[in-house]
Amino acid sequence: MKTKTIFSIKIITIFTFIFLLNSCTDLDEVVLDEVLGAEASNPEGALAAAYDRLGDGTFTDHGGVFSLQEYTTDEAILPTRGSDWGDGGKWRDMHEFTWKSDNAVVGNGWNLLTNGITRSLTAIKSIEESTITDKKLFLAEAKALLAYYTYSTLDLYGQAPYRDPLTPNAPLQILKADTHIDQLIKDVEALIPDLANIGEQRTYHGRFTKQAAYAFLGTMYLNRAVLKDRYNAASNFNFNEAAVTGTGTDMDRVIYYTSLLIDSGKFALESNYFKNFDMDNNNGSELIFAIAQKIDYIRNGSNSFAYVCMERNQRVSAANRGTNAACTTPEFYATWDGNHDDPRFHRTYQYADGTWFMNDGTDVSVPATDIVPKSDNKPWFHFNRGIMAGPQYGPKLLTSAAFEMTADGRIKVSPLYMEKSSTTRMDFTPSLTFQNPAQAIFAQNEINQGARIFKYEFDPEEGNGSSNVDISLYRLGGIYTMRAEAYFRKGSNGLAMDDLNKLRTSRKRESLYGNAAGKALTSIDETVLYNEIGFELYWELYRRPQMIRFGKFDLSGTAKPATEPFRRIFPIPQSVIDNKEFDQNFRYD
Repeated sequence: MKTKTIFSIKIITIFTFIFLLNSCTDLDEVVLDEVLGAEASNPEGALAAAYDRLGDGTFTDHGGVFSLQEYTTDEAILPTRGSDWGDGGKWRDMHEFTWKSDNAVVGNGWNLLTNGITRSLTAIKSIEESTITDKKLFLAEAKALLAYYTYSTLDLYGQAPYRDPLTPNAPLQILKADTHIDQLIKDVEALIPDLANIGEQRTYHGRFTKQAAYAFLGTMYLNRAVLKDRYNAASNFNFNEAAVTGTGTDMDRVIYYTSLLIDSGKFALESNYFKNFDMDNNNGSELIFAIAQKIDYIRNGSNSFAYVCMERNQRVSAANRGTNAACTTPEFYATWDGNHDDPRFHRTYQYADGTWFMNDGTDVSVPATDIVPKSDNKPWFHFNRGIMAGPQYGPKLLTSAAFEMTADGRIKVSPLYMEKSSTTRMDFTPSLTFQNPAQAIFAQNEINQGARIFKYEFDPEEGNGSSNVDISLYRLGGIYTMRAEAYFRKGSNGLAMDDLNKLRTSRKRESLYGNAAGKALTSIDETVLYNEIGFELYWELYRRPQMIRFGKFDLSGTAKPATEPFRRIFPIPQSVIDNKEFDQNFRYD
């Protein structure tokens, strides 16, 4: 059930209180100046609060970690669109690589992640001092969350704070990515015996299990060479360094941990790729570790990834709309050349009566039989999924605040125009023609530009911001890409291609195209591998680390100059530097 929770209703009530208490703190001060344990009286509630930080904006909102991992890449850009999305240039900074230590997006990401560190340390203290039945399991989960938040902070900022949660008034320690990555790997490996197998001890994909640890360890080993040698100007990272533990190299350990997941029989690839991002994906067969979201009318799950690309005149119901913000770049769109028939590129929606929404000007109407959950009988319109380009069609909103309908009671489909430029056709051009190529700024009559990502299903139940879609942090498709890359870096190109073809041929198109499977590759090189990883994982917060590993992050692109290696990490926020606990990262001082 979607209402599946970590603990009992009683504990959730405690968790809600703890969440409210935490949300009132000055997040960039919390690790630096507060004494841990002030709100750790209940171990289950403290652990729930640590889990909660994964959501609540951190990994579920475009303004959180997504901005750092995606807006800095070719997969996503949030330009200023006429009168919208200027915001002092904070969004453009991310793609133009002009961010500084006072950028609000950079500061927000730090605050969210370091608050996750604090919540995890608080949970560890509370659990250690308790006598609860599941002490060993809960302690392992809390320590795994600490490692996850710490790794994410080291990946993005190169440094992370730590205090010993069991030592009163413990001094602040500053962890560095290049020296601490090995210890993080050892720490997580040591937790595996105490973590549950997924599905056992009341666990599921919303909890940190052995399987989540395997995926996390694969990620750390895949990126270990980068974290140890971040400023390597030629991007000649040593991916085949001897592993921290066990036998073989980093890539051998990636293969080991990913194979544990692939061969476990616990997970299976979805034939409909977009099922991984549907409102009912809580029962999805690929999810290994995910943020379990639900609309519970206390603090609802986030709809940000669906909402941020959709135009303001694109409406799934008369009460919903998009916000016309982000899009992808011409460079990423071009990687799909020759692959528009790949099942991961686009999926056409079919209504229960057999009507397909073609979105090509041939549609007249679609049935109004689908109703928005918990609404006053509002018809529910379904847009297609995947990458949307070209002229767009859909329902129009009347002055009566209802959809325009046909005489026989169906939703009328019409050509759409931009809400804030009413004579501009809603034509999502893959090209982005900025008047100043160095600045991602559109004039008001240009705000239609950019192919849009409709990967995550838009949940219409409760406004524009809420969602029941679970947000994947690790899923089986990504595990196959990790193993394929590791095989390739070891020179096993055939095995790498086998994994990529497993992904390609397991995905199937809709019945409009005969349920055709994706086409297998016949050859592989680094460019093919790079593109295939993007096809599988676009907009899932993996692109920045991938671009760095492949030596592409520093290259010029749309509204982005060629940059130096110091931009591979972000500055420590100025408010933190002012506390004189951290030294600023290289070239940011």
